[in-house]
Amino acid sequence: MGRFDKYMLQQLLMLFGFFSLVLALVFWVNKAVSLLDWLMGDGQSASTFLQLTLLSLPTILVNMLPIAAFAATVYVTNRLASESELVVVQAAGYSPYRLARPVLVFGLIVGLMVAILAHILVPLSQRELDLRRAEIARDVTAQLLTEGTFVHPVKGITFYVRNITPAGELEDVYLSNSRSEGQRQSFMASRALIVKDDEGPMLLMFDGMTQTFDIADTRLSVTRFDSFAYSLKGLLGNQTDQRRSLRATDSFTLLKADPVLQQDLGITPLSMLAEVTQRMNKAVQGVAICLVGFAALLIGGFSRFGLWRQILLAIFLLVVVKSMDNSFEGLIDRDPQLWPLRYLSSLVAIVLASLLLWHSTRPPLLRRRRNAQTKTGAGEDTKDHTGAAS
Repeated sequence: MGRFDKYMLQQLLMLFGFFSLVLALVFWVNKAVSLLDWLMGDGQSASTFLQLTLLSLPTILVNMLPIAAFAATVYVTNRLASESELVVVQAAGYSPYRLARPVLVFGLIVGLMVAILAHILVPLSQRELDLRRAEIARDVTAQLLTEGTFVHPVKGITFYVRNITPAGELEDVYLSNSRSEGQRQSFMASRALIVKDDEGPMLLMFDGMTQTFDIADTRLSVTRFDSFAYSLKGLLGNQTDQRRSLRATDSFTLLKADPVLQQDLGITPLSMLAEVTQRMNKAVQGVAICLVGFAALLIGGFSRFGLWRQILLAIFLLVVVKSMDNSFEGLIDRDPQLWPLRYLSSLVAIVLASLLLWHSTRPPLLRRRRNAQTKTGAGEDTKDHTGAAS
C-alpha cells in the first residue's frame, strides 16, 4: 500500500470513528428513552437500565456503522478535493480506480466489523436481552412494590402499598381486580407479605376485608378476614416458556441447524437461510455504499464552489440503495424463497459505483478529442485563408 493510500485510509478511519461515536450516541439516547420509560414504569433500578441499554448497543451499531462509513467517505473525499490533493495525485498518474483502492480497503474493514456484529455479537446480545426481559416480566417484586404509587402490572389490575418496612412487610395494601366480566373485586389489608410458592408468588394479607361488586345485580358483598392468601400468578400475565428466537441465534448455529432446532425456533430452512443472507448483506452493503459515496464525488473534479452537487447525488444514491434494501426485506419476510434478492441492492450499489468511476475517466478523453477537433478545424481554416490570399 502506497503512502497516499495509507494517508487516505488513516483519514477515513479517523472520521469513521468520529461519525460512529456521534451516530451511536444519537441512536442510543433515542433507544434509552423508550427503555427508561418502560423500566421506570416497572420500578426497575438504574443498573438494570444500564444493562439493557448496553445489550441493545450491538443492534444499534450493526445498522449504524455503514452509514457512518458512508459519511466518513464523503467527508474525506470532499476535503481532499477542495484542498486539491486529489488533483495533485491524479496529475501524478493515479486513475480513479487506483484512487478507489484505499476506499475499498476501508470498506472491507467496515464490512468485517459489521459481519462480526451481525453474525455473532448481535445474536448473543439479543439472547441476553431476551433473558433479562423475561426476568423482569417474572419479577413481581419490581412490578408491585412501589411505595405510595398505584401500579397496573396488567390491564384490569391495580395495586397500592403505602409503606414497605425494612423487614419486607407491606403496610396498608390495596388490590383491585376488574378482569372478570360482570364482577369487580377489591382487597384491603393493614399488613401483607409476599411469599414464594410452588405455583408462584402469593400475597398473604392480614387484618383486612374483601369487597365483591356484582355489576348485573348491583350488589356489594363485604367479607372481613384475619388472614387471606391471594395468588399473584395472574398479575404477571400469561407467562409461557421462553422460546428461543431466530434473531438470538448466531449464524453458525443456523447453518448447521438440525430438525430439532428448526422445530424449537419454529421456522423452515429457507427462513434460516434468508436470515443468514440478511446478516451477510449488511456487511456487503457497508463496502458498497462506501464506493458509491467516493465515486459520486470523484466525478466532480476540482471546483472552487465545492462539490455540493456531487454530495447531494451521493446522498440520493444512498437513499435509493437503502430503500431497495428495505423493500426487498419486506418481500423476503413474506416469502423466504426470494432470499437471493437480499444482495440485489448491494449489487446495484456496486454497479453504480463502477459506472461512476468509469464516467470519471471519460471527461478528459472527451476534452482532448474536442481540443484536437478544434485544432484541426483551425488548421484547415488557416490553409483556406492562405490559398485565397495567394
